[in-house]
Amino acid sequence: MVIGIVAGEASGDALGADFMAQMNNLFDGITWVGVGGARMIAQGLTPIFELERLAVMGLVEVLSQLPDLLKARQELLAAFKQANIDWFIGIDAPDFNLRVAKKLKPRGVFCVQYVSPSVWAWRESRIHGIKAATHLVLCLFPFELAVYKRHHHPAVCVGHPLLHTIPEYLVKTPTAELRSTLVWHNDGLQQYFKERYQDVSQLICVMPGSRRSEINAILPLMLDGIQKLLLVDPKLCFIVPTVDQNHQYIVQDLIDKHSAQLREAITVVYDQSQPNFSQQAMAASDIVLLASGTATLEAMLLERPMVVIYQLNNLTYQIAKRLVKVPFVSLPNILADEQIVPELIQEKATAMSICRSVTQLMLDRAYKVQQQALIQTKEALKNQSNQQPAHAVVEHWLEQQKS
Repeated sequence: MVIGIVAGEASGDALGADFMAQMNNLFDGITWVGVGGARMIAQGLTPIFELERLAVMGLVEVLSQLPDLLKARQELLAAFKQANIDWFIGIDAPDFNLRVAKKLKPRGVFCVQYVSPSVWAWRESRIHGIKAATHLVLCLFPFELAVYKRHHHPAVCVGHPLLHTIPEYLVKTPTAELRSTLVWHNDGLQQYFKERYQDVSQLICVMPGSRRSEINAILPLMLDGIQKLLLVDPKLCFIVPTVDQNHQYIVQDLIDKHSAQLREAITVVYDQSQPNFSQQAMAASDIVLLASGTATLEAMLLERPMVVIYQLNNLTYQIAKRLVKVPFVSLPNILADEQIVPELIQEKATAMSICRSVTQLMLDRAYKVQQQALIQTKEALKNQSNQQPAHAVVEHWLEQQKS
């Protein structure tokens, strides 16, 4: 079996690696070809080009990269034709992957979109394009199934792999113990905490996103907020875990433009030896300050209280604002169907509002209230997510073969 698979960013790389591992356990000798990161490559992917090439955020931002994205699609289709793929698994990145699938499905390739486009939130009319491009959609969350049922297209809720892959000890072990272990195993953190370990009021994990465009858009705003937080409490410490060394350099360059007080309060860490290092960093922290995205789900599953920040190009935001029909952007709030974590979006995302929201969360009562809401939402999600992605795909493929 030859399977084409494409992930468009770091979170997609994790989903892809999990799916590939399941398939490799079910079948011997699968040939994997496509686009993915280090985790997918470790599962046997032969990459056609680097994942970073597809990691573009926002409607306006995509326009500037459109010529290269079109070229990438042609390169991909040519490589898939040469490899004579049997299946195509598009992971997230629906604007790119569904266009690829639409070319492949008429050629007899079995096409699956893993991670539903947000048709439940905006532009439901896209469902017709999804039906034309795919045989099956794998949804991560139970609330997504209604739109597919309404339009009579096969869809299965497989749950998010993070429900099964986050180590239980990161939730059960006391925070102070996790922090000691994290520091003990990392030279950079040992150096950072060497003179301040007994003098830390709270540790805050900062996660500005996995894409370069996100980091450049959101981290400067976060840093301005951190500068104000240090005026409130100079003993606060901040850790920024990055997905790779290149991102570590990008983050550090932005930090180096700020005051000495801020530079000394933040450490940027990449640890290649620990694939789940960012999860360890979140679990070892008291609070997470992060961009909206998959990391909000990780923080929820780790039961870490958080403040969510997001800022887009203004034109992108104004377009999205008119199209989106859900009131929240972060997964914990969408899943709970109420605001259980603060969302500082666009003009509400200011240095002062970041400082105010984090300071409020440092109060014991507010902290416990949010943590309890996160735990309840997590348990409800677990109860509704119980099917393995690989099994769901194989089962549907076998049904297709019979018909």
